Amino acid sequence: MERNADTRLLTKKYVEDPRNRQRLPDWFLEEYETFTTIVTNPTFPCFFGMRAQQKGELRYTYLEKGEWNHFPDTVEDFLNLFKKPDAPRHGLFIFVKPEEKEKSLEFYRARFWDILQYLHEMDQVLWPSSAPRDPDHYLWDFHFAGEPIFAFGNAPAYKQRKTRNLGNSLILGFQPRRIFQGLEGTEKGGIMSREKVRARVEKWDQLPKHPDISHFGDPDHNEWKQSFIGDDIKPIEGKCPFVHKKFR
Repeated sequence: MERNADTRLLTKKYVEDPRNRQRLPDWFLEEYETFTTIVTNPTFPCFFGMRAQQKGELRYTYLEKGEWNHFPDTVEDFLNLFKKPDAPRHGLFIFVKPEEKEKSLEFYRARFWDILQYLHEMDQVLWPSSAPRDPDHYLWDFHFAGEPIFAFGNAPAYKQRKTRNLGNSLILGFQPRRIFQGLEGTEKGGIMSREKVRARVEKWDQLPKHPDISHFGDPDHNEWKQSFIGDDIKPIEGKCPFVHKKFR
């Protein structure tokens, strides 16, 4: 089944099928084409994302103002893909309808955290007791439906860090932690892969690695800061906008 009738979990095959064009917003189709052009560029730094897009392993959804009700079910639908034996390393990309006029990076960062907060508020599954709830803890990461997820933002306001600009939309990437099995921060494969990708990122962006970029489990690192880095080489300061329900 290419699309769940109760959600908006979309496949490459579904989006690119001409018969489905009238079922999808024009803005989403335009942004999807831009996204595809960028991530399949042979020089695009993340060869994992490039390959996944080419092979049809990514999944997509879209958010319009006032129409977020489907989102929790869509993410849960996405996570259910990993219940299949030997499931590919799927990633989910969430396209947010572009603003009429491009906004500041801080605007898109705030919207990014608003979306994660909404998803958390709608979550029907308890946050795992073993997982830190405070984003300032070095082992904190975002959870939904009991699954740890690395969420990261891309926005048109990125001018220097071009690898984080994938079109006119705010685009959230969701990568369940389980897809990094064998590529963890201290594993040889993970170290080598990160070094290769980061070298390519620096070449694309013409900037050094952002100081908040590290690997999960680094005791000197806050994962939330890596989710929406600055368009510069300055560390992010202040508190994380995300607040766990327990502390509200």
